[in-house]
Amino acid sequence: MSHDHDDRPQLTAAQAAAVLNPPAGRNGGDLVVESLQGLGATTVFGLPGQHALGMFDALRRSSLRYVGLRVENNAGFAADAYGRVTGEVAPLLLSTGPGALTSLAALQEAAAASAPVLAISSQIPSAGLGGGRHGYLHELRDQQASVRDIVKSVHTVRTASQIPSAIAAAWESALTAPHGPVWVEIPQDVLLAETTLPVVSAMDATPRELYPRPELTIAAAHLLSNAERPVIIAGGGVVRSDASGKLRALAEKIDAPVVTTFGGKGAFPWEHPLSLRSWLEDRHTTDFLEDADVLLVVGSGLGELSSNYHTFRPRGRVIQIEADAGKLESNHPALGIHSDAREALADLLEAVERREDPDAAERVRTVLEKVRVRIEAQDLTLEQQVLAAVREALPDAAPSFWDMTILAYWAWSAFDARRPNTMHSAQGAGGLGYGFPAAIGAAAADPTKPVLAVSGDGGAMYSIAELATARQYDLPLTWLIVDDGGYGILREYMTGAFGETTGTELARPDFVALAESFGVPAVRTGPESLAADLSKALAAPGPSVVVLPALLRMFEPTHL
Repeated sequence: MSHDHDDRPQLTAAQAAAVLNPPAGRNGGDLVVESLQGLGATTVFGLPGQHALGMFDALRRSSLRYVGLRVENNAGFAADAYGRVTGEVAPLLLSTGPGALTSLAALQEAAAASAPVLAISSQIPSAGLGGGRHGYLHELRDQQASVRDIVKSVHTVRTASQIPSAIAAAWESALTAPHGPVWVEIPQDVLLAETTLPVVSAMDATPRELYPRPELTIAAAHLLSNAERPVIIAGGGVVRSDASGKLRALAEKIDAPVVTTFGGKGAFPWEHPLSLRSWLEDRHTTDFLEDADVLLVVGSGLGELSSNYHTFRPRGRVIQIEADAGKLESNHPALGIHSDAREALADLLEAVERREDPDAAERVRTVLEKVRVRIEAQDLTLEQQVLAAVREALPDAAPSFWDMTILAYWAWSAFDARRPNTMHSAQGAGGLGYGFPAAIGAAAADPTKPVLAVSGDGGAMYSIAELATARQYDLPLTWLIVDDGGYGILREYMTGAFGETTGTELARPDFVALAESFGVPAVRTGPESLAADLSKALAAPGPSVVVLPALLRMFEPTHL
């Protein structure tokens, strides 16, 4: 196979001279940051450690902006959010052993939510690799084994010349649909050793496109064109592939009602006549979905939360468009289409015939009214008032990040995200502590917009250290902490299951005084003043904290 060299960019004399005479004093760490710059990175997250110092020293000699968090797991959450809101790779620089292991819960969330995080970890010196138990600080018998089940791909470096190619391969993997976290590890001595290799220039790591097979598009279009009661479930894949416009066009062309999963919030307009909103934890919605004769599932694996805790039993034909081949038909038999959501929706939009259903909007209204009546009967005015106050205070374009807390579980079903890719939570892996460090990542991505984080007091304690980060970088984010004195949802679960609780009640600090000790302005609020206090905090420059002492309750489940 011959290569046409005429198409390649020709070096100027000055560039050729720079290649032949690279600056002195560079090491493997410089090759890491030069590779990231060559791939287009502008911001990196992380936390330094002894074996990783070669990378961190090289940051000084680069144009990369470094955002350093106080806990590796929080740095991972920040990178996850940066990847979600930008769609770009978020580099995460980690040290060996404890530093690497502390990031794993965040990488699990990135994997579950398909966030493109590029974790670059150091390793013990090359002489100690191979499980020989030499007793190096931070030594693990097999560090890769700890991450291999979580990330999309693992890339190992043993020499300086391998660094650019390993990082480029990982970058491409992270951005190939479905997006996800990837892992590169480099021994300490390789990062520290001086190099005479030329400075890394621009690199191409274009991800492979994932197109639907044409015969499957034809079959799906035929089913949808001839359906009597088609319905669409729109998941996070629609948001990630920027396909909400295509989704709306398809729904309107075939008059199909649309429900968005909790990961797909904002993928379809909340107030649209065909919008079933996000009431997936509701039997009325489940019944409606089961009654569809053709159900189009786009960018969702129909996991536990999206299937009303696996009580959903479709009676009609299911068409499933999913970029993650492992999720195709993983829960229900379907016409499985392995494709990026945007590409598949574009092809379907062309292939389907227009169908009109004058009753579709009325059937949607009927379901939403049944849901409203069910919730109204449960005396949950406070919860709805608090959620409405948050919606009133939050600008439409401002991203929000929700921890695993009762107000977030309400928001999954009842909050109008208004714009695609603005509402994010840790519902993929379900770990505590996501909201505030994730908001830091989003604020670093775009400091021109305010960002909201929502946590309970239990989840907030995972992230208190990052108040120092928010202050250090003067990021425009507001942290709403709903303080109910414990793990509120676990309190409800245990009371319901066992009649009493264990381990759910928590001593906690004065969050207002604690925030102010970091130099972060804070206010204690109530349900009536929440909208005004949140609005004021979001409009102010820099970080702020709003504390709402409140005991919120969940609406009754319908899956039990």
